[in-house]
Amino acid sequence: MKRRNFLQNAGMLSISPLVFPSMPPDASPALNTPKVNTRKRWLNFLEKLAHPVLTALSNDQLKEKMPVETATLSQAKERAKYSHLEAFARLLSGIAPWLQADNLSAEEKQLQGKYFQLALKSINNAVTPAAKDYMNWGDEGGQPLVDASFFAYALIRCPKLWQGLDRDTQQKVVSALKKTHVIKPPESNWLLFGAMIEAFFITINEPFDAERIKYAINRHQDWYKGDGMYGDGPEFHWDYYNSYVIHPFLYDILKIASAKDPSYKLIRAKVFEHNLRYAIIQERLIAADGGYPPIGRSITYRTGAFHHLANMALQQQLPAQLKPAQVRCGLTAAIKKFTEAQGLFDTGGWLRIGLYGHQPSLAEGYISTGSLYLCAAILLPLGLPESNPFWSEANEDWTEKKLSAGIDLSADHSS
Repeated sequence: MKRRNFLQNAGMLSISPLVFPSMPPDASPALNTPKVNTRKRWLNFLEKLAHPVLTALSNDQLKEKMPVETATLSQAKERAKYSHLEAFARLLSGIAPWLQADNLSAEEKQLQGKYFQLALKSINNAVTPAAKDYMNWGDEGGQPLVDASFFAYALIRCPKLWQGLDRDTQQKVVSALKKTHVIKPPESNWLLFGAMIEAFFITINEPFDAERIKYAINRHQDWYKGDGMYGDGPEFHWDYYNSYVIHPFLYDILKIASAKDPSYKLIRAKVFEHNLRYAIIQERLIAADGGYPPIGRSITYRTGAFHHLANMALQQQLPAQLKPAQVRCGLTAAIKKFTEAQGLFDTGGWLRIGLYGHQPSLAEGYISTGSLYLCAAILLPLGLPESNPFWSEANEDWTEKKLSAGIDLSADHSS
């Protein structure tokens, strides 16, 4: 398997004029114009997500400008303690591979350069105690463990961001992440959040808690239910947490941990077989129109439901039976389905609660505006250059689209 060098040194990207101009909140011509190529459709989705968050945070104005929508008004005050870190960390985790990417076109590199610099400024404000946008990294509640972990995941996915920070800011990042050590995770996917932070410490040669990694991995082996599916704790839940968290986190934590400790290699190989099977299942969940079954908790994460499939595409580890082009076309259909729904964004360009448009009653009590930015996880393959087969191969329908057209395909088999 190919490994990314997490400790590579990288120079700063230069800022150039923006080629893909920011659009007004209600305008999305690039998402509706057939002549726009697929990658530009994805980049327009990225920009609509990233522009309000990173522009505000880089100017130390995220808490001032970002609304905190919840299903009921009574929940807003509590969720405001966490929502800003949710938005920043989840967004950054999804766009990090693109910020890391090389061999981009001149136009795309200019766009990347802009958001790279905004991300650096945003990180500084998020971890500087004197800043207005200093985040809750563990001073209150348990939720910070979740989103500190997504932030750590972002730095794993984009080592250039870490290298682009000055030493003082790097130390502030480490201090912020260590604040989460006081949070005891429940026996669920939350164990992986603590493990991901420790995995990040490995990549920067920072002292780390090996037991947090070991315990999280071992418990998830206990909770494996078969056919690529893990329980979220001892019980199985039919939702998308296998993709939101469990599979992608296990994949990347084990990639890092096994390089540090060879004793993980056997578990990594077993988990990789589970990764492959669940990628097959994920691709088959994409309906012919780009929708998917609205089952289980946190359905308002929208395209975040395909975090795992997108991560396997990014890692170039798709199962042999899934061609990169069919995965690209399936994920593009999902992006199109969700972004063309009316009410996805408010007039300020911020995400609104819902699945297709604005449907606030779908939200659980822990959902707020910031939570929704997990939808950026579908954008991970933008970390692959246009020359990669994922982007360069001719369009090909995904499984459900083929079946609905009457094409005769091989039977599906459990692992």
